[in-house]
Amino acid sequence: MAVSRLKLTELESLGEAAECLRTLAHPHRLRMVQMLLQGDFSVGELADACGLPSAMASEHLRLMQRCGFLTSDKDGRQVFYRVAEPHLKKILGCIEERFGVGSAEK
Repeated sequence: MAVSRLKLTELESLGEAAECLRTLAHPHRLRMVQMLLQGDFSVGELADACGLPSAMASEHLRLMQRCGFLTSDKDGRQVFYRVAEPHLKKILGCIEERFGVGSAEK
């Protein structure tokens, strides 16, 4: 098949996609996205679920927010995050289907 007949995405767009996928490609970030697909959570709740200090969890969340994956709202001193990118559900679905989904250790 001739390359000219293939449906291809612009390389610039693929570069943006690669950057965002690199951001997502971290176990703690994937855990946070799993949780956020099920509801809104505070930084502290997400940090606890990942066994991280709140400052480190905040940095992970900021990186994902910079890619447009998440949005946040402040309630007093707490910051709550939610999924802003609807395609994350499909991406996580593929990951869970391939690598399994089970109950998290408490």
